[in-house]
Amino acid sequence: MTARNLRHFRVFLAVSDTRSVGQAAARCGVSQPAVTQALAKLERESGGALFERTRQGFFPTARGEVFAPRIRRAMERLDTALAEVSPRLTLTATAPQLQALVAVAEAQNFTLAARNLGLAQPTVHRAVTQLEQEAARALFERTSFGVVPTRACVALVRATRLAFSEVGQAEADLAEFDGREAGSVVIGALPLSRTVILPEALARFREQRPKQRVTVIDGPYDEMLGGLRRGEIDVIVGALRDPAPVSDIVQEPLFTDRLAVLARPGHPLAGSGTVPLETLMRFAWAVPRPGTPSRAQFDALFESRGLALPDSIVECGSILLMRELLARSDLLGCISGHQSAAEVGNGLVVRLQTEADWPGRAIGMTTRAGWIPTAAQGLMLDTIRAIASRLGPV
Repeated sequence: MTARNLRHFRVFLAVSDTRSVGQAAARCGVSQPAVTQALAKLERESGGALFERTRQGFFPTARGEVFAPRIRRAMERLDTALAEVSPRLTLTATAPQLQALVAVAEAQNFTLAARNLGLAQPTVHRAVTQLEQEAARALFERTSFGVVPTRACVALVRATRLAFSEVGQAEADLAEFDGREAGSVVIGALPLSRTVILPEALARFREQRPKQRVTVIDGPYDEMLGGLRRGEIDVIVGALRDPAPVSDIVQEPLFTDRLAVLARPGHPLAGSGTVPLETLMRFAWAVPRPGTPSRAQFDALFESRGLALPDSIVECGSILLMRELLARSDLLGCISGHQSAAEVGNGLVVRLQTEADWPGRAIGMTTRAGWIPTAAQGLMLDTIRAIASRLGPV
């Protein structure tokens, strides 16, 4: 693992560009011995030689060619954000200072930030103060409720997170180069994917990558979208949004899903043929929460017919909870057809025939624009694609 020394990264890129220790030293404003020492330390940390030293100059080794693209992306992103705050920060900011900045911005409290980092509070306070002094501007507004990041600070924090995420990708690429499994795959799982796609995808992936760390996160879409854009989540799997909520994400459709109306076995409407909407609206419902594509379609169905929404609604997106609610009452459920297929197939719920003509919902993967997956992350995406390709209408 690299120490994430920003000066060492800049020296490495300068040598990569100029093929010369002397020119790299001049570009970075340091001595030639400092360049040599920085490269030696970076090579020790990265597990091997990054350059071949020849009389004609320094040329990247295969390891160096793996390392360079990620580090260049990280530093370009970070230096752009630093320069927007103050050009001087591109010369003076350090990784520990930026880590402290991120922690304080997240916690909005120096004491909590220090606790999260495992450092003393004065150390974190000093790191942020040094950044503010070098920038000649405040990065936080001190209020009675805590410290609130300024707009410039928010942009710098986001760039820092993404730059450090890119460095983590570089470390995973080097591990792959050495035949080791390192890094992680972090998946944001929306409700349908937890039962339809991911169980099989994770099992297949584990067969090929038995030691690779995989984390599955579930939660509301907006929270996971924030994690994706910060670099904390690699991919979100589930219903796509139309239109996309922000411009810095890429949505890849995989298959189409349609909603289903469910009831318990023995429900008064089970086996009664096609049920009119006017009849459906007289029952209580369990439906996904507002803000989800499923709920938008549910509401639109009644509104398009000039009908009021049912009076009694329980909001839940879990098929397990919905199944248990339906089993204990005459509630009707509205949820993804694919998500409920196993429950219907096992006779735990029945799917009603209704007048509802649900439009298809695109199910797929959401990633950051410009994101380049590691080998392990790419394998996970390909595995998900292969499983999704077999899913037809239900």
